[in-house]
Amino acid sequence: MCSASLGRAVLPLLALAGLTAAATPYAPQPPPLSTDWTEDVGTHPWPEYPRPQLQRSQWQTLNGVWEYRNAESAAALAVPPFGESLDTEVLVPSCLESGLSGLQAQNTIYSWLSTHFSVPDDWQDQRVLLNFGAVDYEATVFINGERAAFNRGGYFEFTVDATDFVNFGDDNELLVFVYDPTDGEDAVIPIGKQTLNQRHIFYTPCSGIWQSVWLESAPKEYITKLDLTADMNGEVTVIVHSASGNGDSVEVKVENGDETIASHTANADEHFTFTVDDVKLWSPDSPNLYNITVTLGDDEIRSYTGFRTISKGTVDGIVRPLVNGEFRFLFGTLDQGFWPDGIYTPPTREAMVYDLQLLKDLGFNMVRKHIKVENALFYRACDELGLFVIQDMPSLPLVEPNADQQAEFARQLEVLVNQLKSHPSIMSWVIYNEGWGQILSTNPEFDLTDRIRELDPTRLVNSVTGWYDHGAGDYSDNHHYANPQCGTPFYSSLSSPYDPERIGIQGEFGGIGHNVSIENLWNVQAAIDTIDETYELDATLEVWNYRSRTLLTELRDQISRFACSAAIWTQTTDVEGEVNGLMTYDRRLKRVDEQQWKDDIESLYRAARGRGETPDERVSDRGVLRY
Repeated sequence: MCSASLGRAVLPLLALAGLTAAATPYAPQPPPLSTDWTEDVGTHPWPEYPRPQLQRSQWQTLNGVWEYRNAESAAALAVPPFGESLDTEVLVPSCLESGLSGLQAQNTIYSWLSTHFSVPDDWQDQRVLLNFGAVDYEATVFINGERAAFNRGGYFEFTVDATDFVNFGDDNELLVFVYDPTDGEDAVIPIGKQTLNQRHIFYTPCSGIWQSVWLESAPKEYITKLDLTADMNGEVTVIVHSASGNGDSVEVKVENGDETIASHTANADEHFTFTVDDVKLWSPDSPNLYNITVTLGDDEIRSYTGFRTISKGTVDGIVRPLVNGEFRFLFGTLDQGFWPDGIYTPPTREAMVYDLQLLKDLGFNMVRKHIKVENALFYRACDELGLFVIQDMPSLPLVEPNADQQAEFARQLEVLVNQLKSHPSIMSWVIYNEGWGQILSTNPEFDLTDRIRELDPTRLVNSVTGWYDHGAGDYSDNHHYANPQCGTPFYSSLSSPYDPERIGIQGEFGGIGHNVSIENLWNVQAAIDTIDETYELDATLEVWNYRSRTLLTELRDQISRFACSAAIWTQTTDVEGEVNGLMTYDRRLKRVDEQQWKDDIESLYRAARGRGETPDERVSDRGVLRY
């Protein structure tokens, strides 16, 4: 018997022999603040199929109660605890620092997580694919005592071909070693707003397996990735990536309900296009989606798309963002994606969609996903609701990276674009936020912008949002609190003056705060002590709404008078010590006077319509549309 087979045989026997003490049973810990969904999580979280744009029929979730052990140091990786019961049970997916994890731990830099699973006997002639939505930050995966995979990058999905490691119809041990330094150990990695030392606008970190884990079966020749976009003229652009890379024949069908309205046969692993007639376009007003079926040999996957075109062009002498060939004013919120009970992991899909539905109901047509990447169901919800997404790259800490750290940042930026570029709701990519991790001596944003355009020529790029703008990208972006300075002839000392060769956007403004009682606050004294650092604090909700109307009126005037084309209000919800959300952190208190906000947002769109909607007779410099 080979050593690998011996390991597979011995591991279950060790577990059955009870050679290690049983793990402490799972129980959620009371977080500093709960939500209305905290009690709904249970021990079978996120049961939905996690990847809606490449969906297979045969799958099983591995979400649920796993086991956890603090690994203390990197040296632990050399001695994996095969066949052992770990110290305590933990919920997956979850952030180890969250109450829902059952740990509410701190400084979880090195961790072991384990579970056991079975593979159906009737999968034996198939490939067994083990999928992770996201593990923060590095994951080393062992299956039945053998090292099966390694992944670096805390925001991105990865797949392990587990076929050669599993026992069919029997018990299998899955063991994951996680290394997540966040901003400790002199690490300079993409972390967004996470920090080991929480302070006002920097929050509790997220370590571990924080997005779904699932198994699925696929034929020996299977689809690994689907890149698919569809434009306003009905042209569908596709690359079907295959496991073998042999360029075998694939068929793509476009479906409207149960009816196939177009089909096309081509080769896998090659770029191809075809046209669908008489399509209904996707936009915030009418988010029409079409189902897609892709077949490669015996492999069939389900997906979807929306037909729309994003570009820029000149309208009445001003460079504007164009949606399906027309100027559309874009207004959204800064959306941090933090939760008091789950940190980075929303408690349920319903909770996650609640935030987006509130924005849609108020009249917002866009959301800026702020230096975080969400699970695929978030983007599916934006696709379905009709909310554009301006997607940030998770930022580095507030230090300048060295050459290796910058190269890793650039690699993960490419992963971000490739992972999300088939979602119709995403309309722009953001590289740098307020100079965090930006190398000012060499201006790498120019090369990074060019690279994004190579990977995805169908969207706009906001190379630098807020500060240190050297002229790269499609936007001239300003951050200013609380008042807007959007495409105006006046600007603050940190932001650059408006550049009329690019789109004028107010990348952040607002941020006005209103303190609430402890029932709606993140009950951590260090966070409460920073509430006074809020840009502006308003004594009552009436005053907060009065000030909101004042700022939105200023924005409307800048739309009417100057070159403002898009704006982002800070923010969707409170987060820890920040109290400037449309809602409190627990989502139980809405600050907004809803009718007032609906009226004020509609007035922004009216002002934009008054500035003209038809592009001038010219060629768009994005090379997408001709006018």
